[in-house]
Amino acid sequence: MTTELSTIDGPLWTKDTDGYDEARLGFQRLDPHQPAYVVGVTCAQDVQLAVRFAHENGLKLAVKATGHGHLNPLDGGILITTDRLSNVTIDPDAKTAWIEAGATWKQVIDAAAPHGLAPLSGSFPNLGAIPYILGGGLGLMARQYGYTADHVRRIEVVTPDGVLRNAEDDPNLFWALRGGIGNFGIVTRLEIDLFPVKTLYGGSLYYDLKANPGALETWREWTLTVPDSVTSAVAVLVFPDIPQVPAPLRGKHVAQFQLSILDGGEDLVRPLRQIGEPLVDTVGELPYTESAKIFAEPDRADAFSSRNVLLSALDPKALATVPKLTGRKARCIIGIRHLGGALAKAPEVPNAMGHRDAQYSVTVLSIGEKDESALQRAILDPFADQVIGRLLNFSSAALDEADLRAAFDEGDYERLWELRARYDSDELLQPNHPF
Repeated sequence: MTTELSTIDGPLWTKDTDGYDEARLGFQRLDPHQPAYVVGVTCAQDVQLAVRFAHENGLKLAVKATGHGHLNPLDGGILITTDRLSNVTIDPDAKTAWIEAGATWKQVIDAAAPHGLAPLSGSFPNLGAIPYILGGGLGLMARQYGYTADHVRRIEVVTPDGVLRNAEDDPNLFWALRGGIGNFGIVTRLEIDLFPVKTLYGGSLYYDLKANPGALETWREWTLTVPDSVTSAVAVLVFPDIPQVPAPLRGKHVAQFQLSILDGGEDLVRPLRQIGEPLVDTVGELPYTESAKIFAEPDRADAFSSRNVLLSALDPKALATVPKLTGRKARCIIGIRHLGGALAKAPEVPNAMGHRDAQYSVTVLSIGEKDESALQRAILDPFADQVIGRLLNFSSAALDEADLRAAFDEGDYERLWELRARYDSDELLQPNHPF
């Protein structure tokens, strides 16, 4: 085995090889992969060789870029790591970018910025771009431009038979890859649209919920009035009382309003600034290259789990339960994102993204290795009457078939299941959310 795999250009690790742990571990440290082999691919041909070898030897295959979305661990088999396959090529005239499998959004942002362009990246630039896109991609400009998957032009993918294909030549495969979250092959690179955006009016407003109990309702009412140029979210959490946290936030139960605005920012934010005196206000004009400051998420590997639901509306009574359910003993963060706008419009070339009528997304994130699924369900339960689906990119917990089915429009799950059986009849691939 090792001799044949060693013909790959990139590095190869086994359990007794120095560097094995570093190669297999990613950002998500809960239930890490335990592969027999880790292959650091450097080109599409490396991917083909690894896939063919796995197929011939009855081995399972999983893929890791940065490892943020990992939740279905390998036990044996081959783990393909893509961080060495990470080139980004910008075409400023066409306003497009070719992105290889291991590239992060930061790489794409930095490559596009000198041309006055920006991708539809998410809240965390160190995230792998392609896994994010395959799950749809809910970005900082989502209400203005839609899901990132809506703006994919071309995809090169190695299917489980080891063939490198242009997915756009196969309408079923092209449809399934954009939203079907890794069930149909290993994408080696894809081409996306870029947009003429140099700056955003964005950042976070942090309010003490004890001093401003109506803050969440003010944000809900505000979202009903804002134009599509405004994409926003709110995170509710208790900050630990430790030196690493900014002094005004230590030990506080906080609503963090995360704002990304393309036009008219200062006037549009005024109703939120009138809530009261913020603990911290980072909102202002910023270059897109500094968009990580909007959500200000920690860049530290850890164990975590999350559950997500999509809502047809945000019920004020359900929203009012959030402060109590996210108090000091809750051990979790709840994030609510405002949807609608361009997200409601299907692209000219259809994809697998469902529930475009959703108006809000609610995610409960728990840090640590303890099973917090019961707590997560309890926090989401008050929203049950408005639940219409879920986003798989925000669901880092094992889902049963009913949960997976709920991520797609009626009939689409069956179509995806049939396509998985067509392209991967031997179930060679072990994606995060297998159909």
